[in-house]
Amino acid sequence: MEHELFAVCAPGLEPFTEAELRALGADAVRPEPGGVAFRGTLEAVYRANLMLRTATRVLVRLGEFHARDFEQLRKRTSRLAFESCLAPGAAVRITAASSHSRLRHTGAVAERVRLAIGDRLGIEPATASPGDLEAEPSEGQGACKPAPRARSEAEPSEFKQALPKVCVDLNGMRKPPPLVLVRLVHDRCMVSIDASGALLHQRGWRKQAGKAPLRETLAAALLVASGWDAASPLADPFCGSGTIAIEAALLARKLAPGRGRRFAFMDWPGFDAARWSQVLAEAEAAALGAAPAIRASDRDAGAIEVARANADAAGVAMDIELTYRAISDFEPPPGTGWIVSNPPYGVRLRGAGDLRDLYASLGAVLRRRCPGWRVALLCADHRLVRASELPLEACASWRNGGLRVEVFTGVVPGAA
Repeated sequence: MEHELFAVCAPGLEPFTEAELRALGADAVRPEPGGVAFRGTLEAVYRANLMLRTATRVLVRLGEFHARDFEQLRKRTSRLAFESCLAPGAAVRITAASSHSRLRHTGAVAERVRLAIGDRLGIEPATASPGDLEAEPSEGQGACKPAPRARSEAEPSEFKQALPKVCVDLNGMRKPPPLVLVRLVHDRCMVSIDASGALLHQRGWRKQAGKAPLRETLAAALLVASGWDAASPLADPFCGSGTIAIEAALLARKLAPGRGRRFAFMDWPGFDAARWSQVLAEAEAAALGAAPAIRASDRDAGAIEVARANADAAGVAMDIELTYRAISDFEPPPGTGWIVSNPPYGVRLRGAGDLRDLYASLGAVLRRRCPGWRVALLCADHRLVRASELPLEACASWRNGGLRVEVFTGVVPGAA
């Protein structure tokens, strides 16, 4: 049986998530604000959660209908097939959003949906405790906040998550109850259920975070936007906790980003354990044994220790050369390849001061030691990028920690 599905992503990442879904062979792929719609069986749900590198979560759209009053909402919601993904009587989280609709009280909407689930399953689901709501990480899409607050139209359409094993408990995070999402726009109601659980950027390998950590999904998008071929050398001279280098190693070795964690769909009554095992086995069979030369460095010795712990937890420590050094001492791997980095830009790090000298030093070092190398920098200030005196142009943009950032790419002048 095929389902209407939706891969949520950070606004700006839709083209990257769309390309990933097409590469996975998904059907009816269609980008929308805040994510990408597609169709598929439960196997497609399993595969998308396991393999997508740039998506935040995967939703199963249970149904869509008109609802102009609460009686219609409850009656039509009760016709949806909740039995495939919810156990009767179990606690459930419900979050609702409404825009230009008669049913504007999102708390009342969530309550009617809870009652409708009870109508369908024969017993009303328990209401998730406030602690369960708070345990869910936020992603800026409002999907995990309590229902009573109304949301604006500016928010994304879906509520703006033999191979080495990684940490499976997601740093001790307790498993939240199932999440049902309800969206009303012009009296048209969409009801979805989250198939992911913890947001997909939580691969399970991050043991510690740096001072201004880059989410794994954004690091993966930066690598794709850079044009890196996953076969040439790659270097990050501002590696922090190692996110870009680790995601690069996972990408180059074709290691499934979700291979060592749990997903919400594993607790569904309709979960097919045999099919899931088959999807996992196919992912393992496609993995490669080695990555190209990846070198990551940082002037913060503590950050390098964190990066080593993270790389080891991700199972790619042998693929990354991590060194403690300032940008003035930066040495790329042999050959010609890519510099992909998220340098400091003085907004999220207090006391960063004027960073133009740092970017000027970066440009000078790359012109001297990396002629012909391709460069991709993630930065929030184009003036800093200009200070590098490298021929870089913006090619993509999204938000990082609420701040608009851009990807600047180009080639270091000089003979390769």
